Amino acid sequence: MDEALLRTLTPTVIGILSRRGADFAAAEDAVQEALIEAVRVWQDDPPRDPQGWLVTVAWRKFLDAVRADTSRRDREVRVEDEPVPGPAELVDDTLQLYFLCAHPSLTPASAVALTLRAVGGLTTRQIAQAYLVPEATMAQRISRAKRTISGVRLNQHGDVATVLRVLYLVFNEGYSGDIDLAAEAIRLTRQLAAMTNHEEVAGLLALMLLHHARRPARTAADGSLVPLAEQDRTRWDTRLIAEGVDILQAALARDRLGDFQAQAAIAALHADARTAAETDWVQIVEWYDELIGLTDSPVARLNRAVAVGEADGPHAGLAALADLDPALPRYTAVAAYLHERAGDLTTAARLYAESAESAPNVPERNHLTRQAARLNAELRG
Repeated sequence: MDEALLRTLTPTVIGILSRRGADFAAAEDAVQEALIEAVRVWQDDPPRDPQGWLVTVAWRKFLDAVRADTSRRDREVRVEDEPVPGPAELVDDTLQLYFLCAHPSLTPASAVALTLRAVGGLTTRQIAQAYLVPEATMAQRISRAKRTISGVRLNQHGDVATVLRVLYLVFNEGYSGDIDLAAEAIRLTRQLAAMTNHEEVAGLLALMLLHHARRPARTAADGSLVPLAEQDRTRWDTRLIAEGVDILQAALARDRLGDFQAQAAIAALHADARTAAETDWVQIVEWYDELIGLTDSPVARLNRAVAVGEADGPHAGLAALADLDPALPRYTAVAAYLHERAGDLTTAARLYAESAESAPNVPERNHLTRQAARLNAELRG
């Protein structure tokens, strides 16, 4: 069974059923049932035209559902006649499905789940495993999302910025269970980039590739986090770095800078340095200035304070940090790092311990705790 083929065909078949009269929720349900049927029969009897087979079976599943629903008798009349068998339509509705799944009426969590289900072709079980929630919980989330957009047509204009935020959320979830969400986000973003000539789509893809290239070096053998400056750069994936840089350069050449392109430029400068000491921090600060001009993001300002601390010294970094809200996530961890760089180990140890208490995940909490313990041991010794 070619699972990759099924996942590729899923959005196209949903789009075909939608154009034939099925709303999104009904089309998606019918296609999922057809996929189950494909898993059952294709191994022994693979079809010559997989897409045509899925369209035919999914349409029959949809008709069965309509006929069973007595409250939809009027609609059943409109769709009762099955189209004449033949080659499936070649129109690709995947792009419209991206926009539909990122509908502004959906919460980010629901938009991510729906994108993985309808565009990614993942099962509810796979998505639930990836997010470490019960399958029933994920099924309810997806069902609510489908009900929310059940009346939305595929021909409505979508917001590419919303689609990109959803894909970035998927990427940032990392990986767990059977599905590597970071790799899945890259696959989906590649798909979107192939269908639309948009510089920010290219910027996001470049950003994902550049970050993903460092993944093998991010954790030690015991699972602990390895900070960027301490990573073994020979473990970085140079192929992904080269691809990301090429995509970024082509996007930047269009002279329509967006925040994902700016973030990717920062990641590219990190990837270009053979050692941590060779990092071009001055240029990174300049890119953070560009990013802040585009977004005025507090997170970007926080990261800029770190870059300033590297480029101009820790006291300059602390001065930049003083203008920010201490309630920002990771503010205390950044302050701890800059105080350590400035030689104030007592304050740094205290701040590392404080930041560990509010760490967003266990690996980060353990890393900050170890940092505090290391400094306390130095102070005692």
